[in-house]
Amino acid sequence: MTSHEENLLFHAVVLLAIAVVTVAVSRRLSFPPILGYIIVGMIVGPFGFSLIEQEENIALLAELGIVFLLFAIGLEFSISQMMAMRRLVFGMGTAQVFATALVVYLLAQLGGLDVNTSIVIAGAFALSSTAIVIKQLVEQSEIQSRHGRSILGVLIFQDIIAIPLLILIPTLAMSQAEEGALASAMTIAFLKGILVVVIMHLIGRHLLRPLFHEVACAKSQELFTLTVLTVALGAAAFTEEMGLSMTLGAFLAGMMLSETQYRHQIESDIRPFQDILLGLFFVTVGMLISIEILFANFFIVLALTGAIIAVKGVTLYWVARLFRKEPGVSARISLSLAQVGEFGLVLMTLAFTYKLLPEQEGNILLTAAVMSMAVAPFMVKFNGHIAKFLHKSSYSQNHDAISDTIAEHNRHLSDHIILCGFGRVGQTVARFLHHSNERFTALDMDIKRVNEARLAGESVYYGDASKESILKAAGLDRAKIIMITFSDYPSTIKILHSIRHLDSQIPILVRTLDDAHVNEFLAAGATEVIPDIFESSIMLASHLLLMIGQPPSKVLRETRLARRDRYRLLESFYPGIDDDPTSHQLMKGIIHSVPLHEEDFAIGKRLQEIPWSEWEVKVDAIKRSGVRGENPDFATELLLEDHLVLSGLPEAIKRAENYLRKGILET
Repeated sequence: MTSHEENLLFHAVVLLAIAVVTVAVSRRLSFPPILGYIIVGMIVGPFGFSLIEQEENIALLAELGIVFLLFAIGLEFSISQMMAMRRLVFGMGTAQVFATALVVYLLAQLGGLDVNTSIVIAGAFALSSTAIVIKQLVEQSEIQSRHGRSILGVLIFQDIIAIPLLILIPTLAMSQAEEGALASAMTIAFLKGILVVVIMHLIGRHLLRPLFHEVACAKSQELFTLTVLTVALGAAAFTEEMGLSMTLGAFLAGMMLSETQYRHQIESDIRPFQDILLGLFFVTVGMLISIEILFANFFIVLALTGAIIAVKGVTLYWVARLFRKEPGVSARISLSLAQVGEFGLVLMTLAFTYKLLPEQEGNILLTAAVMSMAVAPFMVKFNGHIAKFLHKSSYSQNHDAISDTIAEHNRHLSDHIILCGFGRVGQTVARFLHHSNERFTALDMDIKRVNEARLAGESVYYGDASKESILKAAGLDRAKIIMITFSDYPSTIKILHSIRHLDSQIPILVRTLDDAHVNEFLAAGATEVIPDIFESSIMLASHLLLMIGQPPSKVLRETRLARRDRYRLLESFYPGIDDDPTSHQLMKGIIHSVPLHEEDFAIGKRLQEIPWSEWEVKVDAIKRSGVRGENPDFATELLLEDHLVLSGLPEAIKRAENYLRKGILET
């Protein structure tokens, strides 16, 4: 074995040993693993204990980590989901990135940095940490909250804009070598980018899909994994040969495969390579940080860290306010996104490679960026407490208004069921309760779903079921049972603790994906835990009806009816904000409420006079004077301010609604 090979093996062993210990300690302290890898780099790098001085081999592997990261992001890239969130993604996300970049650019120019360096810093600091923020929000059950959805929209746009920013770095380096060539270099890069997108699209449509079909038919896990690696690395090599970033090719390849039925298997196969190699990337970031420079410029780094958080936080706050977010929600958004993210570090590292960042100043800025990431988990974790402190009056008023609304509508309700969550399972259970004449009230955090369901006459309210004030407002002290219908573990635990703090006796029925957390739910106070899948929706409802005293024969009849009708009872749902219009579930059908206005054609008509069979649309109910009537008689005459609750395919319901309004029959 040569000396070079011995050194490489020694470096790998040292790196892995220190990484194991550091990442384990980071997880124990609830620190993001990213920070653990960066600390490893600082320890083993040339500015630490110099255990590894030659980092070329590691840098190559680290670059592959970024390639696999972009490939995985491409797999998650859904055009339909982005269109559903287009106002947040392309509206608020665009405003945040460009406003933050502009402010940072102007400050960098005032600080005496050159144009190219200012552009790099502005682009890097405009991006936030998707990995840290999303992980923390999911753990806190805030991803579906008002601020959580806004944060998700902004992060999606940041992930998209990172691609052209990665292309921009080598373009800036080219223009720096040739005075005044920025415009021509950008034009060439733009044209190359269009050409690459077109070629990758053609390859994806005519080659990749049939290729993966053939590979899948071979039923070889080894062959499938090899094909995934070949496609990801081949796409990266292609764009690099075109003079563009390797990451662009990887992203486009992932996007081409995201629309295939093999997406989840590909994501599963690529995950181990992505996590390990991405960890190595952050190790190389840590190697760039000089501990000597950090201590020599400690107060400067500290001030810069504070400045990054303050500038991004203030800019984000006013962007959120511009999009009519409440002060408390705006504060939570700004606090959660005020750090520099992974792609910011990628851009700065790439800029070092192309000599676009001066070593001394660049190292200080990189250290400050990493420091902002270090405090990010705590800022996300306590965003609610900080926002409440900053906007106590408006925050409390909004929270009290939600509680008061729920309490007002439920003050005469007793011996009822409380459903925590009104997603697909919650709606299935609600239909069984309707048919059994059982009263219920439901709490949900998806405002679109709540509005649709309330228009249809459902007793559904916007509110966080983990808040004791919301549970009290829903009549917890008068209810006979509570059901938690969603499968999010942290949310369920929080709700169980809140319920048991208020009432130690009320039965609680809990839904879960599998049996992994059954014991934890039972220990937290659940009376019974039911596993998931569609069949469990039926079982869940039957258990509930039996527990509240319904005759077993009636329960059995209802479940047999649902199965006999091939789950038609379960096919249509009130769509939520996140629901993909092209998804398999929505292609089965949706439920939509159509209010009748004075000028509508259908006023005075009977249900039997309207050709429902032309569209295969079903009238589930009519809400009249605040009362919902299930399965109305076809002799019923339609009156002003009636709400028709229709179920069917989205396009069929649209045609039916058009007929009710104008009397025009579309086929």
